[in-house]
Amino acid sequence: MKILKQVKNAFKLEITNQDDLWYLSHIIDPGDLIKGKTFRKIKIGGENERSRKVVKKAIFIEIKVEKIGFSKTNGTLRVGGGITQGPDDISKGSFHTFTFDEGISFTLTKETWLRFQKDKLDEAASDKVGNILILVFDREEALFAILKKYGFKVIGELKGKVTKKADLEKVEGNFYKEIVDTLSEYIKRYKSDHAIVASPSFWKEYLMKEVDEDLRKKIILASCSSVGKGAINEVLKRDEVKQALHEERAAQEIKFVESLLAEIGKGEKATYGKKHVLVAGQTGAVKNLLVTDSFLFKERENEKYEEIDEMMKIVDKMKGTIHIISSEHDGGKKLDGLGGIGAILRYALQL
Repeated sequence: MKILKQVKNAFKLEITNQDDLWYLSHIIDPGDLIKGKTFRKIKIGGENERSRKVVKKAIFIEIKVEKIGFSKTNGTLRVGGGITQGPDDISKGSFHTFTFDEGISFTLTKETWLRFQKDKLDEAASDKVGNILILVFDREEALFAILKKYGFKVIGELKGKVTKKADLEKVEGNFYKEIVDTLSEYIKRYKSDHAIVASPSFWKEYLMKEVDEDLRKKIILASCSSVGKGAINEVLKRDEVKQALHEERAAQEIKFVESLLAEIGKGEKATYGKKHVLVAGQTGAVKNLLVTDSFLFKERENEKYEEIDEMMKIVDKMKGTIHIISSEHDGGKKLDGLGGIGAILRYALQL
């Protein structure tokens, strides 16, 4: 996500990838204002004219958010509400839905930005996407890079020694072991949890013979048609990169949930379930609040989000931290098993 402009509580944003939609589904709340270019069906011609047509017209409007719908399956975000500003021929108060996708820019205005919402926005807009390494190689060359928000940075290169004899190519020394040793060194240096390893043909099969069990757990295999910067760009478009990004974020979220479960096990400074967490939040006792995205979506669908929103505002005002946890990984599933919401407390409460 790009932050194009900020004026007080209004942020002009540009969506740059599908992950931005996931972030926005947690940032946008009912009551927010969204302004941008959109398309709306307009009737052309009088009421009694046979030639009356319905066409889609590009318009620039502002709505007050009422509904937020995010689909994890197809990665679509739809935000609807009553129109507050627009062309003269558009009725104020009539309902309109923005459909967000990559490349779309819009302005989001909140009466008050919660700290966790600003943190989510900054996280989505930052260059840092985790310490994910990319290795593309064949038997003659290896290129190492680290993933950036908008591309990559090459951090190293190796050349293998290949001699030709009787029309057969032979690799001198163990080039694959040299690649693995260098990859291990970069993983330690950049504290990486994942490395995407890609090669043309079957070269990665030879490489994996040199990989020990611990390193193997961090490697995600992919394919590329060549070696070089063009190959890295090719790898960046593959699903394996999305997998690594999701696993990177999931690893952090799982740690948060495990911390909560550990405190629950101690039986003092933790609670879970909507009823108990609401009480703890309203009294200012919450130090770390954890909620799953599934829980928040259900509360919105059942029109019960307002009380959760008020509680989160209190937690934020009392300098507590708020973590939105995806329900797709084991940590999120465990939290959903506790009602989708839990909290680590500053002090013990009788609930």
